[in-house]
Amino acid sequence: MQIEHIEILEFLKRHSPFKELPDDLLQQVASATDVCYFKAGSPILQFGQSLDALYVIRSGAVETFRRTGELYNRLSEGGLFAEQGLLRKRKVRFPATALEDTLLYLIPADYFDQLCEQSDFFADYVEISDEERRKNSPNRRADANELMTSKVSTLINRAPIMLDIDSSARDAAMAMHAAGVSSLLVIAEQRMVGILTDRDLRNRLVAPGLPFETPVRDIMTTELISISHHQFVFEAMLLMLRHNVHHLPVLQQGQPLGVIAISDIIRYESKNSLFVVSSIFRQQSVSELAALVPDVRACFVRMVNEDANSHMIGSAMAVIGRSFKQRLLELAEAELGPPPVPYCFLALGSMAREEQLIVTDQDNALILHDDFVPEQHDDYFRQLADFVCHGLAACSYTLCTGDIMATNPKWRQPLRVWQQYFRDWITAPSAERLLHSSIFFDLAGVWGQTEWAEQLNRSMAQLAPKHPLFLASMARNALQRTPPLGFFKDFVMENDGRQNNSLNIKRRGTAPVADLIRVHALAIGCSESNSFARLRAIIKAKLLPPGRGEDLRDALEVIAMARIRHQALALEAGEEPDNQLSPERLSDFERRNLKEAFQVLSNAQKYLKFRYQGNRS
Repeated sequence: MQIEHIEILEFLKRHSPFKELPDDLLQQVASATDVCYFKAGSPILQFGQSLDALYVIRSGAVETFRRTGELYNRLSEGGLFAEQGLLRKRKVRFPATALEDTLLYLIPADYFDQLCEQSDFFADYVEISDEERRKNSPNRRADANELMTSKVSTLINRAPIMLDIDSSARDAAMAMHAAGVSSLLVIAEQRMVGILTDRDLRNRLVAPGLPFETPVRDIMTTELISISHHQFVFEAMLLMLRHNVHHLPVLQQGQPLGVIAISDIIRYESKNSLFVVSSIFRQQSVSELAALVPDVRACFVRMVNEDANSHMIGSAMAVIGRSFKQRLLELAEAELGPPPVPYCFLALGSMAREEQLIVTDQDNALILHDDFVPEQHDDYFRQLADFVCHGLAACSYTLCTGDIMATNPKWRQPLRVWQQYFRDWITAPSAERLLHSSIFFDLAGVWGQTEWAEQLNRSMAQLAPKHPLFLASMARNALQRTPPLGFFKDFVMENDGRQNNSLNIKRRGTAPVADLIRVHALAIGCSESNSFARLRAIIKAKLLPPGRGEDLRDALEVIAMARIRHQALALEAGEEPDNQLSPERLSDFERRNLKEAFQVLSNAQKYLKFRYQGNRS
């Protein structure tokens, strides 16, 4: 191997998806790779141009564009492009231009095809762009039938049980019993030749009265109906119905990956968020509600594995959280009797923004009718708040360490008091006074007189833009949490006891983004609560420099999904999820995107300081 090819090989070994390839295959690729150079500003690829190579950035930076001229992606060292065109008729889909002086490695198209065929990891990696677009697309319907979009592979949770064709029916029954399965695959000369199910044992062994030593070859099903791992769940259902079978072997490159049964599909549907919500309202006690926590977690993992975007996941988890609150309030009223005066139970923070995840505490409050008399009525609402808040804690919504809950008398007040709270916060602000009150500017009614919550939101939207000192105080608080970037865009680790060498992706990521978006939203009188909805209003109002709002939206999605995937991976590993992200567990692709998202956040905070701090008196 020539010296330049050795250098190429060493470079590829440091970057995904090449570093995951076998050494011999990677050496072949490196030996066939060409090198080319483009000056800053020069075009690299034109739309529709014939493609004969995959492009990998050795140094420099490249921008790719949609055919309309809209920026599609910005790539740096280790990034690759032209893969989508190679996958589709070898024509350029996204034109590319050198942003800086750039050195590129060109891997021939034939080798690209070979890598896709020989490495599932490589094939999945180069297809991620389309998957990410589907995930982030605002046109994707949140209520789509997930059976139509879910892959069969998501139903597999164990390797298949396999048995040699010369084994006895007794051996088969013992193997199925030990593994707790209702089927196994029959193998001859390392090749799948049949399937044996519990129905086969009943109908072909027990019913005819055959001896238990009968070979499985005599009672197995040989007319195999199978499905590929990348096909959809609805296709599996159709196959089962069409052929009247209850078990399907799932194949990957012709080899058995697992077996799915009709019960797996039924169990899978039980993890649907609508199913979880309907289950919540059927429960008759706090203990029964707490028993649904595994279903909530399974629903969360399912949405992540189905490439739902952060807004879809946050909205679904918020709906589930509100449903727990609503059912607990129903149970509380059944136990305590009807309320003495009308009330509204509030959700605050991430639940109000519809950005709730699986690791969350509870933030809530009570608005009471102005006829509320503490001496006559407070005992009822104290008991109601206590029932709901401790019930939520039993359902994994931990008690708020800052005591922002309806159990705190300060946050259990008549409507007129709440109106005065907001007038005082906005018209006579200080950063210190607002430090623990910012959460009340993310507010939604959950139960009861929810129009009171809407009334408070409208008041906020009308008052806030008129008070620059309030906006400056909110901005000052929003700048207290900075993204984890140091010099040279490197990660800055948390160093707080047991969480060494990790970063709190909520405290240093999603929370600062939500904080600064909230300030801009209040400045334009936006009454929306969700960060993405607020950003749409901010962009429409032209409050930010051109392109900055879109950058911030994309950064929020990247940071939120990093947090979401971290929690989902912990659940799948049987671990307790948290917000402490370890960067070394991220792929190169994830690290690169997360760093760029944090840089966008850092720039957005600088602009926030510039825009509002000058208004402080």
